[in-house]
Amino acid sequence: MKIQAFPKSHVGITMTVCMIAVTTVGSAAEPIARITVEAGKHTRVDTPVSISLEGLGDLSKTQLQLQDVSTFGVLIQRPCQLEPSDPPRLWWILSGTTPAGATRKFDLVQLPSRKVKPVEVAKTEKHLDILCKGAQVLRYHHAIVPPPPGKSKLYSRSGFIHPLKSPQGAVLTEIHPADHIHHMGIWSPWTSTEFEGKHVDFWNLKQGQGTVRFSKYLNTTSGAVYGGFQALQEHVALKTASGEKIVLQEVWDVRVYNVGGPEKGYWICDFISTQKNVADSPLHLNAYRYGGFGFRGAPEWIGEKGYYLTSEGKTRKDGHSSRSRWCDAGGVVPQGWAGVLFMSHPSNREHPEPMRIWPGAKQQVFFNFCPIQKKAWDLMPGKEYVFRYRMYIHEGKIEKDKAEQEWAAFGVPPKVTLKKM
Repeated sequence: MKIQAFPKSHVGITMTVCMIAVTTVGSAAEPIARITVEAGKHTRVDTPVSISLEGLGDLSKTQLQLQDVSTFGVLIQRPCQLEPSDPPRLWWILSGTTPAGATRKFDLVQLPSRKVKPVEVAKTEKHLDILCKGAQVLRYHHAIVPPPPGKSKLYSRSGFIHPLKSPQGAVLTEIHPADHIHHMGIWSPWTSTEFEGKHVDFWNLKQGQGTVRFSKYLNTTSGAVYGGFQALQEHVALKTASGEKIVLQEVWDVRVYNVGGPEKGYWICDFISTQKNVADSPLHLNAYRYGGFGFRGAPEWIGEKGYYLTSEGKTRKDGHSSRSRWCDAGGVVPQGWAGVLFMSHPSNREHPEPMRIWPGAKQQVFFNFCPIQKKAWDLMPGKEYVFRYRMYIHEGKIEKDKAEQEWAAFGVPPKVTLKKM
């Protein structure tokens, strides 16, 4: 069965690394294209951007470089990375600060370049790590992780992220917490569903109705602009009339960009889930208070040591079931304070999405963008459904203006155009 992981504009497959560090050069090769980036109404800071290279021919076997010609009289080479999708896309970081209303220009040239990979993927028999500039950002578990001793084997799970780390190395996620053994760092099952006449819960595993498991890697990539992986996961109904049945095939595309780091105090990570109903029957998602993209925060984030802030100014007290473009969740860590700014893309169902936020003053931090909280939804056989999120993982508390700036980089990106030379 053929699976298209997600739209062609963002396919995380093996990349061609185009060039490396920022250097000044005295002369330029003949450009094959001029790329213009317009900041629009928002100031941009170290923003990932991309452009289709449709019409430029086969560039998969050539070395590409971007020359930033925005500064008069100076050509600066910028790292870039070719994504050989159909059509291929070029990715790079709009480095530094680009003020609102500003325009920057880049020449695309073919020149020799050194291949370096500041964002690397390292895989073992049990898990996969994404490292940026040598520091671990996150770990994805493809091997089954058993629950704590004495707990049901039904809580065994694969296909989740833990740990997610701050730039200073603090662990920001938790798995198998005592109050919710089924919580698994960052994971994305559905909760209250109906399939072939039976209730199936893929989230709460205790009743043995459903589960989610890793199937295989489709791609991994290390590169100068980003590194990441595509993993195929299966949402399995365990008690159908014919036994176990795969209902959904889900592709996670996770990528970490070559920005930030310990010295700047942040990472940027994109998370895209593409889900396809591969059964013969619809999967009915009941309207329910939680389900989908979920995050269980560090165990230290409890009571006043943890917090939430949404794009609408809501907090732990009134954030649950409200809608938001972004939500910052964080708390105390050994290094002081850290958090994750979760951003929902405007293309997502029910955007701005409803959220599950634990309201209890003494509860830990749990966060969930929940597109089925207000309205039921049928996932139909053969159809694909895409959910796009970005995480801005940061040290310290984030100001609302900064959160708005980061969401705009994701939800209202700069306008990028290309003119063939």
